[in-house]
Amino acid sequence: MAAPTNCTLSKLTFFCDLAEATTPFPHFWEHTVGSDHARMALRADWQRQLKRAHAELGFRCVRFHGLLSDDIGTLVREKNRIFYSFFNVEQIFDFLLSIGMRPFVELSFMPHALASGTRTVFGYEANVTPPNDYKQWTELIERLVSHCVERYGKREVGEWLFEVWNEPNLNMFWTGTQREYFKLYRHTAEAIKNVSSSFKVGGPATAKSEWIEEFVSFCERNDVPADFVSTHYYPNDGYEHDGDTEHQLFKAQRGIMREVAQNTRYYAGERPVYYTEWNSSSNPFDPLHDEPYAAAFAASTVLEAKGLVDGYSFWTFSDIFEENYFPSVPFHGGFGLLNLHGIPKPTYRAFELLHQLGDRYSLVDGLHETVDCSVIQKESSVTVLLTNHTTPGHSIEREEVHVRLDNAREPIAARIQRVDEDHANPKRVWQEMGQPEYLSRKDVERLEEASQVVSEKQPFSFRDGSVLLKASLPAHAIAAITVEFKPR
Repeated sequence: MAAPTNCTLSKLTFFCDLAEATTPFPHFWEHTVGSDHARMALRADWQRQLKRAHAELGFRCVRFHGLLSDDIGTLVREKNRIFYSFFNVEQIFDFLLSIGMRPFVELSFMPHALASGTRTVFGYEANVTPPNDYKQWTELIERLVSHCVERYGKREVGEWLFEVWNEPNLNMFWTGTQREYFKLYRHTAEAIKNVSSSFKVGGPATAKSEWIEEFVSFCERNDVPADFVSTHYYPNDGYEHDGDTEHQLFKAQRGIMREVAQNTRYYAGERPVYYTEWNSSSNPFDPLHDEPYAAAFAASTVLEAKGLVDGYSFWTFSDIFEENYFPSVPFHGGFGLLNLHGIPKPTYRAFELLHQLGDRYSLVDGLHETVDCSVIQKESSVTVLLTNHTTPGHSIEREEVHVRLDNAREPIAARIQRVDEDHANPKRVWQEMGQPEYLSRKDVERLEEASQVVSEKQPFSFRDGSVLLKASLPAHAIAAITVEFKPR
């Protein structure tokens, strides 16, 4: 999204005293990343892309739907006999562990052999009805978890998180009532704890951050284990039927992601909170997903969520995704950080910049309607992360940003890395190529190069113990300025 051509530069300044106490800054957004459904994890290209995202962005777990669905073959009925097969589950989990990752185990959807109805969702026909026999459902869960213990060991499985279902507050994903979901949750949690009381289970995995208070209350009243709270949120939640996505986002409140996370944190009490889905919108074909807009949104949203969540799972790492149909257009507005060909979108590069940040957060003075400034310290460097972002249709201009870092050691170098309309933006190059639907190897190489984040020398001044920086920040942009200091 380009900045208005008739805008004028304004000046704003942020201040940070590097001598003041810092607060811990764990990389909570790297805990988990989302994917489509379990069967996709058997694809070689999916595996290549996840391996890259793990290596370059630091993601530690991956979450996907449908581990129990018929296309994985976990449970089937033949001639009134139930058969279990964990072979495909093994193939997926073996791969994840082989690259240093773990599953965030979403227990869904209903095997047809256990289903009470025929309602399905998505092209892979995931059954979304309650079980017709809770005893058989409980046995499935116990067998699955026990098999994981036999194959991977109790210590390893003890590190996993088991999440019950996906978005049961939406009729498209759960035909039962809230009470029936709580019944499903109770049976599932108790089945897991029957294998080991130390294993972690949680929910309600709801859309729109709903049912949190009711879920916690139900578990506490009935002595049902709930080791963590999980939920989802997208900024256009509640406006999904109000025209196109840009119109929906125009109605969205800036900062809504932080507000809903605060509410969830409050009702969760001492339990860890995991947002197991979020993105700049819930539209699987939103053009903004492929543009710098989404990158600026992601970076600013992550910084807003600090201190509120224990895991913040972006939906998704890849456009290898077939909930509706499998597209062929390289930039079709998919959820992924990587497109079908594994080309990083601007949002991928936003997470790359976030991954490079240190683990100590400094207080920053200064406010602006669209520009946010964060200062994160490492042992011998400081990164100033700047974003200029707001929702579509609201006023935003190119800004000249000044930053003063007080009580600083003498710097030896500074560099700037950018993600914006002119930097790390392969979709624009693809459009200049004529928007080919199918890419040659050379096309992929050209777009991969266009996606790169370039590190450039950043001018600075240093006097009286203060580092002075300035940068011009277009609309919907990220700039990461890293200042290196002399060793102590």
